[in-house]
Amino acid sequence: MTEKVALIGSGNWGSAVAKIVGRNVQNFPHFNKEVKMWVFEEQVDGQNLTDIINTKHENVKYLPGIKLPDNVIACSELKKTCDDATMLVFVVPHQFVAGVCEQLKGRISPNCKAISLIKGMDVQESGHGFRLISDMIQDSLGIRSCVLSGANIASEVAEERFCETTIGYRNLEDGELFKQIFHTPKFRVNIVDDVVGVELCGALKNIVAIGGGLVDGLKLGDNTKAAIIRIGLYEMRKFAQMFYKDVKDETFFESCGVADLITTCAGGRNRKVAEAHVTTGKSFDQLEQEMLNGQKLQGTSTAKDMFNILTKKGLCHEFPLMTVIYRICYEDLPPIRIVEDI
Repeated sequence: MTEKVALIGSGNWGSAVAKIVGRNVQNFPHFNKEVKMWVFEEQVDGQNLTDIINTKHENVKYLPGIKLPDNVIACSELKKTCDDATMLVFVVPHQFVAGVCEQLKGRISPNCKAISLIKGMDVQESGHGFRLISDMIQDSLGIRSCVLSGANIASEVAEERFCETTIGYRNLEDGELFKQIFHTPKFRVNIVDDVVGVELCGALKNIVAIGGGLVDGLKLGDNTKAAIIRIGLYEMRKFAQMFYKDVKDETFFESCGVADLITTCAGGRNRKVAEAHVTTGKSFDQLEQEMLNGQKLQGTSTAKDMFNILTKKGLCHEFPLMTVIYRICYEDLPPIRIVEDI
């Protein structure tokens, strides 16, 4: 059977992934060589972004300076992008997943498989519960979904600097198949039988990265930042295993766990914006618009989601770091409380 890959999303991470996937499908006889990439259409210098990508083979807005393989085809129509696809790669902000799945219901191949590269969670408005993004995809589309997450800053991946990533699978064949389209000598993939652990690491580490940026803005030093990272990892593991008994300890030692936490607290958009919040006094919303070129800040929204869950379940006192980060982001708590309230 020939597999056909479609990419749902084309931001800087989606475009970096497109470079890898576009190359890799050409290395195996069982993959269709064309990879369609769904692009939310916008104008750049008076031209459609899709037209620019398909002529210059470069996403000039979200990943400038990086050439994409010629077989990656930008498409502004979601349904057309996914026509005949047997492997869907979801790489959009988590707020858009429900809408994307709604459009694709009943329109995808029954033998399709998915993988989520999305770091976030879907919290019910009541705050009483939440769903993993992979579960949203599975429940909505009736297909199996893996998860990919790791210490993967998009620009460094696109520049082919060595790093690792983790794929969590429910079905081993799916995990091995997705590994084929992502693994390279410079982007090393390890697959593990723990979708939930991989996915929760990817979502929760963005909250801790806000803490890392606050520490940097306050100029509290490396010891303090190391403490925030350690406490953050502890709370991530505690939360994951409190709600999902099958999450494995060893997952937190994969790239999706401690490695991703370290790199996102050292670089990445959440750390950068949190530092600017301290040094400028501007709100996170304002800084997101000024600094991120249309990208979304995942750490603040995930902190809000977490706080809603913890509040409804009376657990805020058990997660002091997650709680104080939320309050700094949304309740104008002074940033110095990051170390006073934990």
